[in-house]
Amino acid sequence: QVQLIESGGGLAQAGASLRLSCAASGGAFSGAWMGWFRQASGKERGFVAKIGWRSGSTQYTDSVKGRFAISRDNANNAMYLQMNSLKPEDTAVYYCAGKKQLLGGTWDYWGQGTQVTVSS
Repeated sequence: QVQLIESGGGLAQAGASLRLSCAASGGAFSGAWMGWFRQASGKERGFVAKIGWRSGSTQYTDSVKGRFAISRDNANNAMYLQMNSLKPEDTAVYYCAGKKQLLGGTWDYWGQGTQVTVSS
């Protein structure tokens, strides 16, 4: 069973950068996508970005385009989210997720989350 563990969250000032990491353990990840979601206090969890595990293709939610960059390291079973030009509205718990199916289906694996707090 694949387990996902996030790291790299913390406190940052507006305009600063943070890099989140997601490590997959319990076996090599062989699904189609890995991605990042976030949940701000009092709000539902929402999609941030995803990357094709084999293809490397990427997708982002509009609010982070041009500021965030998702990447992966297949050899080390790891994924990253480089977050630049952070804004207070980026404050949330960030979750790493993995998805087996290329099309349709749901996200199958989830990490425990890492808190990102951006102060103005």
